[in-house]
Amino acid sequence: MEMQKHSLGLCHGNFMNFSFLIVSLIFIFLSSSLLLTNDVFFCSSTLSTDPHTVPDAEINHKSVEQNPSIPQPRTRRFDTQLKHVVFGIAASSSLWPQRKHYIKQWWRPRVARAVVWLDKPVRTSRNERLPPIRISRDTSRLHYSNPSGERSALRLSRIVAETVKLKWRDVRWFVMGDDDTIFILENLVNVLAKYDHTQFYYIGSSSESHVRNIRFSYQMAYGGGGFAISYPLAVELEKMQDRCLQRYSALYGSDDRVQACLAEIGVPLTREPGFHQYDVYGNLLGLLAAHPVTPLISLHHLDYVEPIFPGMSRFQAIQRLFQSVTVDASSVLQQSICYDKERHWTISISWGYVVQIIRGMISPRELEMPSRTFLNWYKKADYKSYAFNTRPVAKHPCQTPFIFYLRTARYDKSKKRTVSVYLRQRVRHPACAWKMNSPLSIDTIVVFKKQDPLRWRKSPRRDCCTVLPSKRKTVIYMSVDKCQDDLVLVV
Repeated sequence: MEMQKHSLGLCHGNFMNFSFLIVSLIFIFLSSSLLLTNDVFFCSSTLSTDPHTVPDAEINHKSVEQNPSIPQPRTRRFDTQLKHVVFGIAASSSLWPQRKHYIKQWWRPRVARAVVWLDKPVRTSRNERLPPIRISRDTSRLHYSNPSGERSALRLSRIVAETVKLKWRDVRWFVMGDDDTIFILENLVNVLAKYDHTQFYYIGSSSESHVRNIRFSYQMAYGGGGFAISYPLAVELEKMQDRCLQRYSALYGSDDRVQACLAEIGVPLTREPGFHQYDVYGNLLGLLAAHPVTPLISLHHLDYVEPIFPGMSRFQAIQRLFQSVTVDASSVLQQSICYDKERHWTISISWGYVVQIIRGMISPRELEMPSRTFLNWYKKADYKSYAFNTRPVAKHPCQTPFIFYLRTARYDKSKKRTVSVYLRQRVRHPACAWKMNSPLSIDTIVVFKKQDPLRWRKSPRRDCCTVLPSKRKTVIYMSVDKCQDDLVLVV
């Protein structure tokens, strides 16, 4: 009996505990419901103070959209135009007589804004199509201790700051380049329009030489290839640059000094592979014919390589390329690949520059790698010293490419398409015992293509090409267009 009463007492105590637990849970549930249904209280007490402290699952997305204090992701492009860009061109008086012709090719008076910074005055003609020239300020008070470099690096590194001090109006971007840098203005503006010019941006690309990138920095934009700095970042750099330069007296060049100062500000390099330093020697064919799927922005070191079109001077060759730039800048050097299955040929088109015909079927994966027609900046370095994959020009003598260089490019208004004509380079080819048609029978290739000025506002994709019927045995007609959704390349 004693045991039975005791048992009943335990049961009664458990029941009371269980009842208390139920009441507590109901109270917690009601409190939570009240809190969740009160949007104003929830947002004001939590989200408005620090939205990053709240887990994503707890944020009321409706209230977030209505709260302007919470930053929203930007999906639109910015309306940057050429008038919003100012160029600072690093030049030398000793090289000015020949280098000024490069600037004449790309600069547009009364459209593009630029300043050429020289070390001393030079003679110019009143009618020359050149930007205004200014003399850089004296840098003798700044320390330079690199044993293999030149003090001119200090002058060139200050071009950003000196250009800012000119107090340009309505500037969004400052773009730096050398006097032997060629810019494709439409493509440059198209790339800069992707970025918010009110934020800190440092945009450019690295060297083609892995050795040079190791020696300097993979985080550095090479000045010869050109780089862009947003206006607010340029203003910030101008405030501290002279003090910063004193801390980096041992560096070699101007572009690594700029990068060192930007690193102190905390701004990393934003890579755009269309800026080309071209730290190479020899023939640029392999690099230009396999240009990455990105807009061509700049070309540099053209004095150190062969003319990009054989049989011409360097300046004449650039003028030839600018025929294509004028017709369709966004498509210049863009590669397309197709196959002539009846003749067992692979055809690679670098629009506005060159067409290559190769015997046999070569995969796109291989063709998009640059062929080694060029040499490394360091002549003792081999093909493993490039900062990208390369391939031999030909694995077999029969697969030596037949090269067709651009002759003319124009826009056909009646048919609303571009027409570019390419002529075969007259050089000797290795003997080939393969029993297939020889491209030696072809003299001319005509390529039809529709303009696509908005191509870089979409996801990057290589164009496709098609071999068209032809009654002329010495001429191939081809069409280049967007790839169809159901297209599958069969090699």
